[in-house]
Amino acid sequence: MEIVCAMKKNLFLCYVLCLVCMGAVGRDKERGKLYSVAFYNLENLFDTIHDEGKNDYDFLPQGSYRWDSRKYASKLNNLAKVISQLSRERVPDGPAFVGVAEVENHRVLDDLLACPGLSRYKYVHREGPDKRGIDCALLYDTVQFSVSHVRLVPSAPYQGDTLHPTRGFLIVDGRLAGERLCVIVNHWPSRGAESPVRVHAARQVKALKDSLLRESRKMKIIVMGDMNDDPMDESLQELGARKYRPEVKKGEFYNPWWATLEDEGKGTLLYRGKWNLFDQILVSRSLLKSRRGLRYAGHEVFSRDYLFQHDGKYEGYPLRTHGGRTWLNGYSDHLPTIIYLRKR
Repeated sequence: MEIVCAMKKNLFLCYVLCLVCMGAVGRDKERGKLYSVAFYNLENLFDTIHDEGKNDYDFLPQGSYRWDSRKYASKLNNLAKVISQLSRERVPDGPAFVGVAEVENHRVLDDLLACPGLSRYKYVHREGPDKRGIDCALLYDTVQFSVSHVRLVPSAPYQGDTLHPTRGFLIVDGRLAGERLCVIVNHWPSRGAESPVRVHAARQVKALKDSLLRESRKMKIIVMGDMNDDPMDESLQELGARKYRPEVKKGEFYNPWWATLEDEGKGTLLYRGKWNLFDQILVSRSLLKSRRGLRYAGHEVFSRDYLFQHDGKYEGYPLRTHGGRTWLNGYSDHLPTIIYLRKR
């Protein structure tokens, strides 16, 4: 009798366990598949060859950084290591696409994607007018994301200044998880320029966003890039990037990085001991409100121990390629950022 009771008890426990497992699977299906997208400022990804008409002389073998093939190959492998690890803990396939800044030309992109771990990726790049020759680009996983249309919109000069052309706005229209998604990759003017110059850039992105929404009012839009401003600065407010989800109105963006910097004290670059968070990924209201389809599901600053300097004057800073003119064999002075999207 005791044996029979024990068997019945075990069968009952197995039955309950099966129900629990089935419920978990059902909840996973209900939640849907998770995707990720990322942004990374690659900090001066130059090759060792002079590009005619560009001020890339510091990054030549005879230049001030003594930039040779050994250093260039190490830089490529360091960056590939980072990109190949982005979001892998939560999304095994990695990001559907990664916006990047500070790439010199198509050669550096070809060389980067030839590194281990990046074979699934192709890239979108359009040569821009920046005097140093650094552009934005988009790396994309051909399995997860398909590109439909690409254009580089030149940045209109601030107050008619045609002597200092800057990076344009790279617009990539494509499909992720069967849905149309448009991404605008940015690299706004540096802090060497005053705030109004970046406000001017924000107004141009706002006009591009308005144009996309006129085409389709429910268009899902991601604006990403190195804004050279923090989330609470005037330029991001001009663009309509809000801190809290309920604040986001029609035609505006949710900026999760505002709370990351202001409330959590996390950033993507350190300057004079203070964190900034210039590397932002903004999501349109349509990625917050949709009941079905792709929807915002979280974000993170990609922060790993190997990305930081562990001694010296700049201990705790992101481990960059150079400190002054000294080669540190690091990664970048910026940390990458990631957002997650769930397909319901």
